[in-house]
Amino acid sequence: MKQLEKGSKKLLNAWAFYDWANSVYSLVIASAIFPIFYGALFRIADIEKVSVFGGDISRAPLISYTTSLAFVFIAVVTPLISGVADYLGNKKIFMKFFCYLGGASCIGLYWFSLEHIYFSLACYFFGLVGFWVSFAINNSYLPDIAFANQQDKISAKGFSLGYIGSVILLLLNLAMVMKPDFFGITTDESGAAEIKAMKYSFVSVGIWWILFSQYSFYYLPKGNKKESESPKKNVVLNGFKELKLVWNQLSHNVKLKRYLGAFFVYSMAVQTVMLIATYFGEEEIAWGTDAERTMGLIVSILVIQVVAILGAVVTARISRVFGNVKTLIGINVIWAIICVYAYYVITPMDFYIAAGFVGIVMGGIQALSRSTYSKILPETKDTTSFFSFYDVAEKIGIIIGTFLYGFVAQFTGSMRNAVLFLFVFFFIGIVLLFRVPKELESK
Repeated sequence: MKQLEKGSKKLLNAWAFYDWANSVYSLVIASAIFPIFYGALFRIADIEKVSVFGGDISRAPLISYTTSLAFVFIAVVTPLISGVADYLGNKKIFMKFFCYLGGASCIGLYWFSLEHIYFSLACYFFGLVGFWVSFAINNSYLPDIAFANQQDKISAKGFSLGYIGSVILLLLNLAMVMKPDFFGITTDESGAAEIKAMKYSFVSVGIWWILFSQYSFYYLPKGNKKESESPKKNVVLNGFKELKLVWNQLSHNVKLKRYLGAFFVYSMAVQTVMLIATYFGEEEIAWGTDAERTMGLIVSILVIQVVAILGAVVTARISRVFGNVKTLIGINVIWAIICVYAYYVITPMDFYIAAGFVGIVMGGIQALSRSTYSKILPETKDTTSFFSFYDVAEKIGIIIGTFLYGFVAQFTGSMRNAVLFLFVFFFIGIVLLFRVPKELESK
């Protein structure tokens, strides 16, 4: 097929549609069904800790540490992929591999159990890896497929499509969990048809992700081949060399350097909140019954997603009036307030209110952060390396954030203290954003 021209509507839509395909992972597994399923397994077994590698660890720190370890792997493998992709001039093949890895791992979660904890955590681990690495590669396409004046809008459209698609699948999964008999789902070995329905929801995520990604794969170009005098030398390590080159270029680009510093700090907090929000709600909120807990958590996630659709679009429009950096400062202020509020959240209604405010700023900060970085980049065909640097910075932030969250929760015995601790990162992020030149350079 003939490669579509940069900026063409069909190419932009194909790029944005990958959000539709893979966002079901971030909603159904990372945010909604899996955290509920994970907590239910511990309640059914009537235990609070599980033995892993010779030590007993509580459920919240266990999943937090596993998440941190996954992001260590992601931070290492992303630049490796960047180097090989540059040499081959084909980053789409790697995007496909990690998409399929993630989808297969989601299907593997059907067999998640405390009795087979190592296999279970491995599926969770590689689901994270597949999602984030393929998402990083997709992000790197943005300056390749869209002109600067298109990037805010198409970035927001991608997140909006992701929210819409993931809500559709979550509603189907919610129906399966609440009315398993209607779908012919009978009681499993744990004695709960709802648990079996949750397992089927993991399978549906893997199938959805792999199936709908085909549209993006069909239209996206292979990528840019990096010219080199000795292309075959140290191909695998070229990605790390490219990161070093990007790092060296930061000293000559104050705007990019300061923005990345701010992004590193506030993204650390944002991604940690998004990864642990449902675990927090599952453990800390005073739900009445298990059925109320399941329904309440899923409803709160739906609230976040529906509001986030509007939040991503509105944020893109606000940024046109006030500029990207000022808008990001305002969004970070709201995030900081949410952290303080979350410390005092007790009742389900309190949690729903927090979910509404999270939705307002969640989509906006992700879409605007991505497009802001893309617009600040210097003129280059080596977009994979620059976005690899961006994603490595984000992942290192997540490693620090999730590890500190798990450590504070384990040390103090309260997830509330850990959430309040994240306020510090938002505050520092706000301060650093004030140091970023407000006017973005045109391309």
